[in-house]
Amino acid sequence: MAAVILQRNRKKRLEQGHPWIFNNEIERVDGEPNPGELVQILNDKGKFLAVGYYNPASQITVRVVSYKPMDAIDDTFFVERFQQCLAHRERFLDDAHAYRLVYGEADFLPGLIVDRFADVLVVQILTLGMDVHREKIVSALVEVMKPQGIYERSDVPIRELEGLEQTTGLLYGECPRHVMVKENDLLIEVDIVEGQKTGYFFDQRENRASIEPLMKGWGRRSGISLQNIEVEGAVERKPVNANGKVVTFPYWDGATVLECFSHTGSFTLNACKYGAKKVTCLDISEHAIESAKKNVELNGFSERVEFVVADAFDYLRTQVKGAEERVVRGQLDAKVDTSVKMNAQAGRTWDVVILDPPAFAKTKSAVAGACRGYKDINLHGMKLVNEGGYLVTASCSFHMRPDLFLETIQDAAKDAGKILRLVEWRAAGKDHPQILGVQEGHYLKFAVFEVRSK
Repeated sequence: MAAVILQRNRKKRLEQGHPWIFNNEIERVDGEPNPGELVQILNDKGKFLAVGYYNPASQITVRVVSYKPMDAIDDTFFVERFQQCLAHRERFLDDAHAYRLVYGEADFLPGLIVDRFADVLVVQILTLGMDVHREKIVSALVEVMKPQGIYERSDVPIRELEGLEQTTGLLYGECPRHVMVKENDLLIEVDIVEGQKTGYFFDQRENRASIEPLMKGWGRRSGISLQNIEVEGAVERKPVNANGKVVTFPYWDGATVLECFSHTGSFTLNACKYGAKKVTCLDISEHAIESAKKNVELNGFSERVEFVVADAFDYLRTQVKGAEERVVRGQLDAKVDTSVKMNAQAGRTWDVVILDPPAFAKTKSAVAGACRGYKDINLHGMKLVNEGGYLVTASCSFHMRPDLFLETIQDAAKDAGKILRLVEWRAAGKDHPQILGVQEGHYLKFAVFEVRSK
């Protein structure tokens, strides 16, 4: 087997668990390995460190697959790795039948993503070192998972950096375009052909469920309280409004919620499940909103959800402008031309605002622009939160480090005149494990803030 000899003065990232070897860390290559083949990885003194697959066309020249000597990647290799992946998910996700089964480097299968949607598997093969083994991958998945079908969604630009073309299509069996799964006891229809990435984002599963405490406890603001009422000779606890009338609306204690960047409406579904009174579900994509509508209907939440197709940045700014105008018009000494009608669709506020945008910083050079984007949506988002309500905000940009993300939100709060109280801080779910020492795995930041005015 050929060997890659590492430079003496390199950072010892490999020894700390990082599975990537960059081309500028390599002193020399002994032998003539073909692209995609396994190579030994040795330090400058010739000591064995690991085995990885080789691709001289990529900046990440070697990706580690084992820290013990091995001769080849065969069918048994993939079967054993997939069995380990399945055991991890079954341990931590109870009876779930939809999750990320294989999470690349974090599952010691760099360059390979597999999402399970009940009896259908969706595969992303991202690197040459995995692409050359696609038949073994499919065969091993069939043996371990016994799926109805396997569909490929390798339509991602990163493949081009590996010298590969983007590709999609059926790999095994039969795969309907739309598959039905259950997450947090909610029905979700996933479009595996046209949906983003593999069709659904599993990494926020636990985070979506974490909004449960935010969805109730808002009836008091409307003057509604539980009181003992005599009904046909028996005393029952009933919600009663300020006028002394019994409230019959079942979600009287629920929050009003705005979900931006909704995609398939996953946070909307969880908000409704946990008792939200009214949810505004917003996305710029008509396809995404149609998917969200379908999912809301499947779960019987249609009466509590309104859908908006719009750019989230523009929508938030419009609502803030309207809200500020309403405040000005409400002041006794305000000099306002009342003949000019206000925008009836602007000026709304919510008890809970949820911001789950796509990655703004896909490269290190994009961080400055991403900071401006995150500050913009969070500044306007928190301005639309009713006093004492909650801002739920996330970032899936790896280059937006946690401290920078919090600093950006703090800057937004300063400009908005708000004080934020951090209630919860989370990362990706248990089907997205993280290898300590691999900073790229710590990409998802999820925070819940209570919002107060200064």
